[in-house]
Amino acid sequence: MTIVDLHCHTSISDNSMATHEVIHLAKQKGITHLAITDHDTTKGLEEASIIGKEVGIEIIPGIEISAFDFKRNVRAHILGYYIQPNQAAIEGLCHPFIEARHENSKQMVQKIIEAGYEITWEQVCQYADTGTGVYKQHIMHALIEAGYTDEIYSPLYKTLFSRRTQDGHQGKAYIPLQYIDVLDAIRVIKEAGGVPVIAHPGQFNNYDAIPEWVNYGLEGIEVYHPDHTTQDEEHCKQLAAAYNLVQTGGSDFHGEYGPTELGSENPGLESVEALKRKRESAHSY
Repeated sequence: MTIVDLHCHTSISDNSMATHEVIHLAKQKGITHLAITDHDTTKGLEEASIIGKEVGIEIIPGIEISAFDFKRNVRAHILGYYIQPNQAAIEGLCHPFIEARHENSKQMVQKIIEAGYEITWEQVCQYADTGTGVYKQHIMHALIEAGYTDEIYSPLYKTLFSRRTQDGHQGKAYIPLQYIDVLDAIRVIKEAGGVPVIAHPGQFNNYDAIPEWVNYGLEGIEVYHPDHTTQDEEHCKQLAAAYNLVQTGGSDFHGEYGPTELGSENPGLESVEALKRKRESAHSY
């Protein structure tokens, strides 16, 4: 049986597990094709490819760029498949954002400390020491260790980080972060030789923008995702048919920092082959 997972993170971004741990877990689960799609970085992709060859898993080099459609005021994550690691266009766009996110996290931790929670920035950084910077999951890890909650996405997470709480206020530690323009995200993935795919459109409800993004080079849509309902899947399939988009899917695995199991969404080998065809057609001129 072929098991494909085209959406997976490592501790280089916001997974609790290191690259080698994720790939060995994939082997245990019988996964044959695994895309490593860490947030806003290609760091670790070469290592992942080597480990994949050692254990007999085809590693698809990828990325997930944290983007925003400023025209419609909606978030958009763009997956890139078969990208060249350390490519200048991606590094130039994403590295400043990685640094901004890390500084944003530092400021949020300071607000949390000022609100009376007994954690330290140094403690939080320990949980992110193998990655590109501190994420909210690392902050929550410190709060769990300090006894303030027992899970990452607990009510405390919303209390601290919500853009808008139920009573109309922002979370106690919320600080807005300027995301990458979605059109730039699509562009740099193409420049890196990759295939741009919209991630979990049902999560951000950004379906209306997809026809426009296709004109800018979007080539796929994530149909199968843990956050998608049956209705989301059907909507994605309709858009894929209408705009000749590759249908992908994956678990969006984050280890202990997320609720899903590696390999829980399997788009099948056809998804991998379709991505390869898109990549090859883009370089056949």
